[in-house]
Amino acid sequence: MDAKRESHDLEQTISKLVPGQVFEHLQTKEEGLTAEEANKRLAQYGKNTIKEKQGKPLYIQFLANFTSMMAILLWISGSIAFIARMPELGIAVWCVNLINGVFSFIQEYRAGKATEALKQMLASYARVIRDGQEQQILTDDLVPGDVMLIEEGDKISADARLVKSSDLQINQSALTGESNPVRKFSDAISRDDLTIFETSNLIFTGSTVSTGSGQAVVIKTGMDTEFGKIAKLTQNVIHELSPLQKELNRLTKQISIIAMTFGVCFFLLAIFFVKDPIAESFIFALGMIVAFIPEGLSPTVTLALAQGVQRMAKKNALVKNLSSVETLGCTSVICTDKTGTLTQNEMTVNNIWLPDRELEVTGTGYAPEGKILDNGQVISVDSNSALKLIVTAASLCSNARVVAPNEENRAFTVLGDPTEACLGVAAEKAGISVEQLQKDLPRIRELHFDSRRKRMTTIHQLAHPVNGKNRVAYTKGAPKELINLCDTVFINGDVTPLTAAVKQRAMEANDEYARLGLRVLAIAVRYIGRDDKDIPANLSSYSPENIEQRMTFIGLVVMADPPRPEVADAVAEAHKAGIRIVMITGDYGLTAESIAKRIGIVKGEHPRIISGIDLENMSDEELKTALKGEIVFARVAPEQKYRVVDNLQQMGEIVAVTGDGVNDAPALKRADIGVAMGIAGTDVAKEAADMILTDDNFASIVHAVEQGRAVYNNIRKFLLYILNSNVPEAVPSAFFLFSKGAIPIPLTIMQILFIDLGTDLIPALGLGAEEPEKGIMNKPPRNLTEPLLNKKIILKAFLWYGILESIVSMFAFFFVNYINGYSAAGWAPEGSEIYIIATTMTLSGIVFSQIAAVMNCRTESQSVFRKGLWKNRTINIGIILEIAFLLMIMYVPLFQKVFGTAPIGVSSWLFLFCIPPIILAIEEIRKAFSRKFAHNNMKL
Repeated sequence: MDAKRESHDLEQTISKLVPGQVFEHLQTKEEGLTAEEANKRLAQYGKNTIKEKQGKPLYIQFLANFTSMMAILLWISGSIAFIARMPELGIAVWCVNLINGVFSFIQEYRAGKATEALKQMLASYARVIRDGQEQQILTDDLVPGDVMLIEEGDKISADARLVKSSDLQINQSALTGESNPVRKFSDAISRDDLTIFETSNLIFTGSTVSTGSGQAVVIKTGMDTEFGKIAKLTQNVIHELSPLQKELNRLTKQISIIAMTFGVCFFLLAIFFVKDPIAESFIFALGMIVAFIPEGLSPTVTLALAQGVQRMAKKNALVKNLSSVETLGCTSVICTDKTGTLTQNEMTVNNIWLPDRELEVTGTGYAPEGKILDNGQVISVDSNSALKLIVTAASLCSNARVVAPNEENRAFTVLGDPTEACLGVAAEKAGISVEQLQKDLPRIRELHFDSRRKRMTTIHQLAHPVNGKNRVAYTKGAPKELINLCDTVFINGDVTPLTAAVKQRAMEANDEYARLGLRVLAIAVRYIGRDDKDIPANLSSYSPENIEQRMTFIGLVVMADPPRPEVADAVAEAHKAGIRIVMITGDYGLTAESIAKRIGIVKGEHPRIISGIDLENMSDEELKTALKGEIVFARVAPEQKYRVVDNLQQMGEIVAVTGDGVNDAPALKRADIGVAMGIAGTDVAKEAADMILTDDNFASIVHAVEQGRAVYNNIRKFLLYILNSNVPEAVPSAFFLFSKGAIPIPLTIMQILFIDLGTDLIPALGLGAEEPEKGIMNKPPRNLTEPLLNKKIILKAFLWYGILESIVSMFAFFFVNYINGYSAAGWAPEGSEIYIIATTMTLSGIVFSQIAAVMNCRTESQSVFRKGLWKNRTINIGIILEIAFLLMIMYVPLFQKVFGTAPIGVSSWLFLFCIPPIILAIEEIRKAFSRKFAHNNMKL
């Protein structure tokens, strides 16, 4: 913190100095450093580069994907299978593990390239003055004290203090997130209430020169720059397990305990109850342990996540890391920027205020599609001279232009300041061709905008003199400052004295627009002729002092970056889903508050607005208290956005963060789920993020949250499904044990493994592809303390579906014995033909029960018929394949021998085909009662 404060103090000190003092303070001069001094400083400060933090070696990263808790369980499971004399199973389990590990490594390797992208943003060469001569040097060799030359199109290569500037505008969007170019000057700054990026005589690494030129003295290089600090923050973010990864680790422990418990119980029962030999009991117990381990969990989770990725892609959200899909589902707070995400990033004139009326401008964006309305009636420049004058003046007093869609850009694009561009669009809507206007009134002089005057003036040659005047000056600027320069006003086609009453009305209108977060420009005009004694005849002598006076006030132009039309609904849906939204923007507080209220992010009349300067003076405890209420952050620095995210996480929130600039990279990296803008976003932001929005639209995040929730629900559905068959797999062994061997074991170990890896797996994978259920966004984010394998799933799997399937499968076993003349007096002996047919029927009974179960598991309480019984293609294919596999092991001799099966008769097949509809009907009845009970509780 001390180093940070010291750094800030240096910049404040430098900004307050006049240019001559800057050279002295930095121990340099206008002729630049000497080559000898530059070499000394290079040795002292090091290269001007972004240093990359050394990560783990590639082979360590690769091996880490095979050492998660689930991976270790599968390695052990495969080893047990080999010990239990089932090498085929062991090989299959290990292959599953290898495939998942390689896939995870590929995903991880593609992520985390933020530092590399940061380095690519820096210029390769810089122009400096050394030994009194202009030179081009590698940016790596820049040192503090170097005198750097910049002009339009240049990338800034180091943090520096301007000592000369000419109409200089810098695009700092990569650092601040705000797209409008910022005017920069070399004058000393006396204010202390500015953030570092608002300081108009400082320029920063990573920004670019939009217009103009300048000369600056380098203050900081490399990792000491603001750009370097962002890189350092991004690199130092510690990677943590996602909520799903943590949950899967917990699930692995639970499953391991369950499997080991069953294995030990069956081992002890086999020895002490059935009196089996220890060796056979041990092999039997090992088989049961492997049977209880869900080998298909990893591929199913992977597929569920991959399916979520595909569905998100269709909704304009590209996910880089698979685990991020589910993280979105448990997101409880979204920290979003404003420009381009919540708004369209297209400044639009929406009102024109004239002294005698207020006009509405329809249409949004840069397409010249809209109308000018006066009390709902369309008007044009032909019917209102004041409208013609104000749109003419505003559009000509501008250096921006709008480019129509072409092969490279499908939308209207802006060259220059978006605020100026929208003025020309308003003129087009009023019926004026700006291109023709520029030809009719050619510009002959410009008085550039500066922050002291807060205005800009352009002078044009008139084709036809007006009242003997052959030139006209159009001025736009801050209302208060510009109105004070006017002594007349244009109303109803007449120029009359500007009264105090008109001034008051104009300022009241300006204040009201400002309260709504709108941007307001005042427009004025002055006609110039040879008889104006206060104006020099020489055009080059025109200055603000002699032109910007005795002007005629025309009116106010009111503009805003409109919210995206779909954002308000998306915000409402997020709130309904229990997700808080916190706006963090580089824009001003009033504008941010207005947008936040308009789209519903905040509901209260007076939400708390915290600026970057306020945040700097707050403790973490004060910040946490503030974060519990309605809050908007404005004019914040990169490390402050990072701090907000960090504090939210300390409060137990799962945080998603949106961003598009270099400044957002640390927060994107720190967040549980970083969301970068695909259109406006920098490469750095995209590399640091977990997800990229291809349409830069907040609504796409909410759609992605819905898919994330669906993924988690699908994993639970899969878990329920595979646990269903564990009970009917265990019950036959229980019959064998508790009958002390009188009942031959109705289901062999190989048949159990056939169910787990042969028939259950593909339908289970289909559950991972289920679409979100209706009402999924009407619930709050899931409780992170609730385990994936919760009490509800255990009860439903073991005591409902499990018992139903056990009854069916054991009935099938006894049914075969009964129709073949065997009963409790003497069951078909182990190894006999009837016994093999009976175990085949037990196996088939479980498989057909699972056909019904997979359909039932597709919904929690909704009727599967309403969702579409055969809508899930993967499940349908899975059902067909599991029946095909069952037929194969029944009728192919080689597989009959491996799995201990035999063909069954027609009556048995009829029995089996009756199982799915019966179980499906029973479950539909239970779901109907469940829905009715939930509905009655809601009424209460």
